[in-house]
Amino acid sequence: MTLFGDGLDKAVQQAFTRPAPKSAGAQMRYLVKQYKGTKAVAQMLRISQRTVERYVKDQIKTPRPDLAARLDRAVKARWQPQVKAKAREKAASTGGIVIDTRARLGYTAPIGSTDQDRIRHLTVALPPQYAARLFDAQEAGATDAHLREIAAEALKEVYFQDSGRRAGSLEEVRFTDIEHLEFGL
Repeated sequence: MTLFGDGLDKAVQQAFTRPAPKSAGAQMRYLVKQYKGTKAVAQMLRISQRTVERYVKDQIKTPRPDLAARLDRAVKARWQPQVKAKAREKAASTGGIVIDTRARLGYTAPIGSTDQDRIRHLTVALPPQYAARLFDAQEAGATDAHLREIAAEALKEVYFQDSGRRAGSLEEVRFTDIEHLEFGL
């Protein structure tokens, strides 16, 4: 599970103008239409072509939990691509992104300061350049660790240093033991 990648995806999905298909049959029919055939869908979902055909005809209605999760992810990944692109573009150019997290945050600072890690609950609006960096890195297939570094750097700049108005000697922010993470556009 990629905590940051999934969080960014959920934030973008809030921009959907129509709900994605909910039933297994409707989801399967949507994927068959998108992939232009049952064989490609079967390979992508790692099930037989006959099973896909049975879902399309509503002969099977309830998938196993692991298949249901794969099916839901596949549908949401392809659902309303223009809407998702516009939401990402708006966040990266004008809107920015909000991060709401409860995690252990610590930092590296000069000797004599209190750099002890502690659990903090933060809700911080990040400027568009950080939204752009997060979305660009996600698009390029960045690991969750890399996305975490970008978010930590954004929190250092916006929250801890208040855009250069304080804590100028702060060197690095550590973002660990994440209990809750949510993004909003």
